[in-house]
Amino acid sequence: MGRNAVARPANWSPIRPSLCRAPETGVHLSLANRGLVSRSMSLRGVLFTVSVAGLLILTGCSTGGPDFVAKHEPWRESEENACLAAGVVRQSPFLEARSALGGPSYCGAARPFQMAAADQGRVALRPPALLRCPMIPQVERWVARVVKPSAEYYFGQPVVEMKVAASYGCRPRNNQSGAKLSEHGYANALDISSFTLADGRVVAVKGGWWGEERERLFLRAVHDGACSEFTTVLGPNSDKFHHDHFHVDLARHGRDGRQRYCK
Repeated sequence: MGRNAVARPANWSPIRPSLCRAPETGVHLSLANRGLVSRSMSLRGVLFTVSVAGLLILTGCSTGGPDFVAKHEPWRESEENACLAAGVVRQSPFLEARSALGGPSYCGAARPFQMAAADQGRVALRPPALLRCPMIPQVERWVARVVKPSAEYYFGQPVVEMKVAASYGCRPRNNQSGAKLSEHGYANALDISSFTLADGRVVAVKGGWWGEERERLFLRAVHDGACSEFTTVLGPNSDKFHHDHFHVDLARHGRDGRQRYCK
């Protein structure tokens, strides 16, 4: 054994297909499922190993992008299965079932859908969003209960299109290397950057949030109303990463998973 080698437990094994590094922490993680986690750290040139029992954590790589940290969360699979079994989401000319999204790491969804429009085709999503089952009815409710009425109230005309800035993508939160896996990585999030009205007017989050009065009021109504339909809603007031779009998702917050984060 070399001078700087680390003695590893007998049941240690690296994650396959990749063992990723969180650059800002210098931490490599490996997982023996529901067993032993062996962690090799580099601290001021000294290598050592820390074992943590019962921890379900691993690192994964976004394809060609920054590293992220993820863990197994059984509620995601059960929630998706319950949604599918309930039959509330069905294929239509605007909603197409897609093959499973998988990997690397815990990225993906068992039976995702490509959503090209809401409100029976009257409000287009461009480009189409790739989402897991539980997100579909919440997007529909948001459009029907908040987006459409707000557009009619402030502009006297309907919304005909929402610009999708992001849906499914296997990457860390805010594309920050070493962060937790984004809800986008589970097809459990949607980013909207603008709303197009029937007369062609485009109300963009980036320009309208602090823009003309009607646009400001409309965008704040749409943002605040989303807080009743999603568990996470982020906009320009949240941080620099959301200055030009609204992020909505169905992540679980708090010990009971029922808390909401709206900012």
